Amino acid sequence: MHNNDPLHGKTLKTIIETLVVFYGFDTLEELIPINCFKSNPSIKSSLTFLRKTDWARKKVEELYIRTLPKLNP
Repeated sequence: MHNNDPLHGKTLKTIIETLVVFYGFDTLEELIPINCFKSNPSIKSSLTFLRKTDWARKKVEELYIRTLPKLNP
């Protein structure tokens, strides 16, 4: 059975790394104004924050889903 969920099999780390490569932290912070993208951003600090903060992780996942068509034109 094929899973249509674009997040299926993707780790939070993979999602963040993909978004950082595509947008950079500056643009990410504009798109999702949260401190882990604004104040001394890193993959590690973002992972720590997003694993604890459901609403922020949801926003990052939604941005990732909206970004997928741009990644695979």
